[in-house]
Amino acid sequence: MKNIALHKTHVDLGAKMVSFAGYDMPVSYEGVNIEHETVRNGVGVFDVSHMGEFLIEGPNALALIQKVTSNDASKLTVGKAQYSYIPNETGGIVDDLIVYRIKEETYLLVVNASNIEKDWAHISKYNADFGATMRNISEGFSLLAIQGPKAVTAMQSLTSVDLASIKFYNFVIADFAGVAHAIISATGYTGSGGFEIYCKNDEAQQIWDKVMEAGADFGIKPIGLAARDTLRLEMGYCLYGNDINDETSPFEAGLGWVTKFTKEFVNSEALEDEKKRTRERKLIAFELSERGIPRHDYDIVDGQGKKIGIVTSGTMSPSLGKGIGLGYVPAVFSDVDSTIHIQIRKKAVPAKVIKLPFYKK
Repeated sequence: MKNIALHKTHVDLGAKMVSFAGYDMPVSYEGVNIEHETVRNGVGVFDVSHMGEFLIEGPNALALIQKVTSNDASKLTVGKAQYSYIPNETGGIVDDLIVYRIKEETYLLVVNASNIEKDWAHISKYNADFGATMRNISEGFSLLAIQGPKAVTAMQSLTSVDLASIKFYNFVIADFAGVAHAIISATGYTGSGGFEIYCKNDEAQQIWDKVMEAGADFGIKPIGLAARDTLRLEMGYCLYGNDINDETSPFEAGLGWVTKFTKEFVNSEALEDEKKRTRERKLIAFELSERGIPRHDYDIVDGQGKKIGIVTSGTMSPSLGKGIGLGYVPAVFSDVDSTIHIQIRKKAVPAKVIKLPFYKK
């Protein structure tokens, strides 16, 4: 199992550590509810250095990215980022990712930790036709996510950049916490504002220490992966391996908005045909009408107790105080306000299909 650069720091802070995507990661410090509320109402910092980073460079970098991703990366100017996914050849999703345009011919792809090797092999296979320069820099970089409504104010003293001016899905490369060239990115996964800091591993401790010092007066706390999961689920953000995977249709998953047919990409012809067809099943969001906690892989059933789907993500929402989740069901059950049931042990608990996000500021 691999250790991230700040492993000892998290252990010394008393973090509960778990194995995640081959890394020993902090899942919680004080408890998921406390950490969740810290981010929703104040400011917290996640260490998500297990994420993967690929640099794609050269005259054909854009052409390669256009081929292997679903969104239209030609729309990116330097300083902008884009959510996208990597389609496979059979109608599923290799991974979802964020594409950053660093320079005119330099792009940074940020991928999920569990898919680093798979993504690298897939992109490399197609790069045989393009000859872009590819570098997997995942092992050498750390990533801290400073999230919450107080993040900008709490961190402003650490940089000469006006943090409030960095718009959503934009970034700058600038000084931060004494490091001359950090990537400061507003591409959060929590729905409560803030930004992410990409830095070299040997810079991570200095940045962590200064972030905790600058945030002390604002009640900053370290936040684990458990709260990251409840925060993203309240926003309805998909998690790879739960809500999307190699067999998932991007249209069933609601990712049509990042599927652009203004260009040719892997399996685009088949996906364009699929887009025209009526969806047989859809990813829905639901909230329980009675007490209970829906969990990943619980059955979704109809009023007669017949299985119609499966919960892909579920939790007790700390912000809402009720059970919430995502899951795939036949399209006939997917309309907002439809009633479904979640099989929790021996009881079929009623739930209502709702429109995302669960949490509204």
